[in-house]
Amino acid sequence: MIESTLENARLLVIETEGQVNITFNLLNEFNENLLEKIANKDDYIDQLKTTIENDCFSGIHNQKVLQQENINLIRSIHIICVNLERIADFCVNIARQTHYLTSLTCLHEYDYQTMFSEIRKGLSLIIEVLEKRELSGALDICRIEYNLDKLYKNNFDLLMERLHKSNNASDIITLIFIFRYLERIGDALLNIGEALIFAIVGDRIKIRHFEALQQTLSESGFEGNISDIDFQSIWGSRSGCRISRIRRKKSSKFKAQGIFKEGTIKKIQKEKENLKRWDQVYPGLVPKIYGYYEKVETASLLVEFLPGCTLDQIVLTETKELIDNVIFIFEQTIAEIWEMTRKEGTFQTDYMDQLKTRSDAIQRVHPTFFRETKEIESKKILSSNDLIEQCYQIEHFIPAPFTIFIHGDFNANNIVYNHEDQRIQYIDLYRTRYADYVQDASVFLISFFRMPVFDITLRSRLNWIIDHFYKAFHNYANHHHDKTFEIRMAFALARSFFTSTRFEMNQLFAYDMALRSHYLMESIVEFNGQNWNDYQLPIDILFY
Repeated sequence: MIESTLENARLLVIETEGQVNITFNLLNEFNENLLEKIANKDDYIDQLKTTIENDCFSGIHNQKVLQQENINLIRSIHIICVNLERIADFCVNIARQTHYLTSLTCLHEYDYQTMFSEIRKGLSLIIEVLEKRELSGALDICRIEYNLDKLYKNNFDLLMERLHKSNNASDIITLIFIFRYLERIGDALLNIGEALIFAIVGDRIKIRHFEALQQTLSESGFEGNISDIDFQSIWGSRSGCRISRIRRKKSSKFKAQGIFKEGTIKKIQKEKENLKRWDQVYPGLVPKIYGYYEKVETASLLVEFLPGCTLDQIVLTETKELIDNVIFIFEQTIAEIWEMTRKEGTFQTDYMDQLKTRSDAIQRVHPTFFRETKEIESKKILSSNDLIEQCYQIEHFIPAPFTIFIHGDFNANNIVYNHEDQRIQYIDLYRTRYADYVQDASVFLISFFRMPVFDITLRSRLNWIIDHFYKAFHNYANHHHDKTFEIRMAFALARSFFTSTRFEMNQLFAYDMALRSHYLMESIVEFNGQNWNDYQLPIDILFY
């Protein structure tokens, strides 16, 4: 099945190359017969693409045992063929534009020949790369898009300059359309190149990510071929960064496993700095840095892959005995860190400000969760925004009495337990800073609450974990004479309950979290004017 699909794909590449050549000849010397030929060939290319598409879908659907490598190949072939058909369509669009030109000679004043040369070069590489799995060839195809963008920009600037001076604006505008279609062929070639990379390395990765990975590996001291690396994306990241796990293949000399992260310079640079700070504060707690690479707008980081399980996995899957052991080690670790990094002196918290900055994101996912102002007889019910604003004003009068070096995103899935070494380690440290320990404590508690787990036994276990750690955090507050712990926890939990809804598509569960946030904020507003040391958190709010 795969061989026949490959054979049809080869044929489609050849036909697309033919379509590009005919289009080039049309622009060189207008011939009515070529217009008809382009139209006829386009119909054949459409039919061939549909045949390949059907083969791809039926192959995956009907074959019970299909190796992952072949599945990746079939998916790549499908993407390649869709984009080949798109290239052929662009050729048709270019041919149609020639009807609007008063003379083809005006086109010859601009460099379309080099653009066609680049397009031909890209198309000529596809079959060879597909058959030989040559990564360098796939990257060459991707880079053609960059070359075409530059050529398009040069021609476009010249056309715009002449548009203001020309008496025949319609010809200039038509030429802009023709060059624009040539530039869009580059986009299709980029998609083809990235599909070929997927077939070779087994993961969907864009050219800029791939180049960043190459450079970062080089910075780490890796001297082997990039094909020695097994690359696997990690899905579910909410950080806005591309995160992948990389490790050596059997024949590679690259011994370490690592986590590759690519994103904005600000985020990646901050994480690198925080990893270094944590290594000074508590050696061995965070991953080692293998490599760092910075471009104009993005940066990439390669760090150690930490073996073990995250805390949420342990709580949901392991025995009570193992969970108790992990809790003991975890509590020892955070007690040492919090004591080691504690700094006396008041600190202005910003829980409501954090909620404000995320309000738009919440509304995009759950627009009905923000209520309007209501009146029931003589009682006025504040709107969600008014409630947040009042809490925001109140929060300024309740600073934290001291700070610690917080994780900043202290979810249970950012805490790793290494069973072999019997130790706890932290990951995803972009938001690390000196702040109120209640920030980490509240995020940690809600990370267990918001797990969409509704099995009675497992939910009881989650409630037990939440209860245990809330008491542990409260004991820490009492030990350090933190009189406003409960009111600050109310602010922090209100923030975490509400902001967590934007990641939850279960409407009822998300709405439940939103209501709990409103309840906490209402309790804060109603208590306003009294001694904040006497505020008592409605503890049942933490259990589902």
